[in-house]
Amino acid sequence: MLRRREGDSFDAGLINGPRGRGTLVAIGQDSLTLSFVWGKSPPPLCLIHVIIGLPRPQTARDILRDAAALGVAALHFVKTEKGEPGYAGSSLWKSDAWRDCVINGAAQAFCTRLPEVTHGLPLAEAIARLPAHAARLALDNYEGTAALSGIDLAGAPAGVLALGAERGWSATERELLRAEGFSLVHLGPRVLRTETACIAAVTLLKARLGWL
Repeated sequence: MLRRREGDSFDAGLINGPRGRGTLVAIGQDSLTLSFVWGKSPPPLCLIHVIIGLPRPQTARDILRDAAALGVAALHFVKTEKGEPGYAGSSLWKSDAWRDCVINGAAQAFCTRLPEVTHGLPLAEAIARLPAHAARLALDNYEGTAALSGIDLAGAPAGVLALGAERGWSATERELLRAEGFSLVHLGPRVLRTETACIAAVTLLKARLGWL
């Protein structure tokens, strides 16, 4: 309500509900009186699920915010063999700070829908939660054989994108991903930061699925 006066209106929304307009009706000594007029709920989220090897907390914050703004359906931050174990114990995950990042991203996009978020699951368990008929792609700088930008996903109802931790996937994890139907792809020869690679890949996947 910063700098709002009685009678001023503002954009408002209910989490996973409708958007609308609010009005500041009255300002009391210890209270505010508000009124709302609600419109329709926003469109559904994009059917994109993202698996990410647990990154350092600040990187996770950036991904949570920006992936929510892009409208992904789910974010699964998983434990990986090459990841830093201590990241799972960050205060980001032990408090509701991660949820604040997601809400900020959705608000940036003027949307009320929030993605599902899990953290600390093993890779295999996160894969088991994925939609059955989605196109499955895993970024890999070392063994990715095709550029994500050139993958033909016409007709795919949903997409899954997997990114390893900062040190990438282990040989065992690559075997698991391939066994679970993932194709190993890349974003070109340049090595990107995790948060940059994630957002670039989600944007490309949205385009390949026809959602841009």
